[in-house]
Amino acid sequence: MPTEIGTAVRELYTDGITARKGAFRADFADTVREDIEKAYEEARTRPGGAVGRGPNRYYVEIHPEQLRGFRELVDHPWVRSVCEAVLGPDYTFVELGFDIPFAGAVNQPWHRDFPSPGETRHEHRLTSLAFNLTAVDTAEDMGPFEIAPGTQWQHGGDWHHEMFPPREDFPDYEARAVRKYPRRGDISARSALTVHRGTTNHSPRPRPVLVLGADAPGAGNDGQHDMAVTRSYWEALPDHLRRHLSCRVVDVLEPIVQQHTIEGLVMGDA
Repeated sequence: MPTEIGTAVRELYTDGITARKGAFRADFADTVREDIEKAYEEARTRPGGAVGRGPNRYYVEIHPEQLRGFRELVDHPWVRSVCEAVLGPDYTFVELGFDIPFAGAVNQPWHRDFPSPGETRHEHRLTSLAFNLTAVDTAEDMGPFEIAPGTQWQHGGDWHHEMFPPREDFPDYEARAVRKYPRRGDISARSALTVHRGTTNHSPRPRPVLVLGADAPGAGNDGQHDMAVTRSYWEALPDHLRRHLSCRVVDVLEPIVQQHTIEGLVMGDA
């Protein structure tokens, strides 16, 4: 295993997050931002298109064809190598979407994105990864992402929905919290079980972040998502990408109605 990938795996199993600085060109991230802005404007016009994750903060799922750089993203050597090292050779991409906190977005409650599976709680094994690609250069006043390293191993069985730790534990997360300031072209990978939150956006600018979710075989997160591609797009993909893409193949794309809601993220300021 290359040293760089070994380091990424070690960081995922200790801190719960790792990153590759400058993985993409800055203009690639600019294209991602343009596609996010277009998808958001479409999604906000229909029910279930843009789901609130707290005041002035939204999540939208999209299809691969809505992102011009999708093939470049999933075929990046670091992305592929981290997936294979952590999830095994038969990993699949199950989710594509974006978070977008606008001006006035407030601190989210500390949370993880779904309950911890048995493989993680009992076997100390990660079965999914969330890749985040920032579409802007993150500044302090833009509500940076905050994460509490090492919390991916907390069981959380007695938490609200097994995802929201009790508020009396918030000081512990705040004491260990690390803020992230990625720049255009950077990409990170994390366990979505690592407790985290978006913070208050004091700036007038949104902070859009692309989300790419990957599963090990049997992880089951594909049931929460509904990626699809057209037949012509599917046939144009190389075999080595098709085998890692969990999606429906359709004649005509239909907008995604968000299924992966995170209950509790409208609970207000932490």
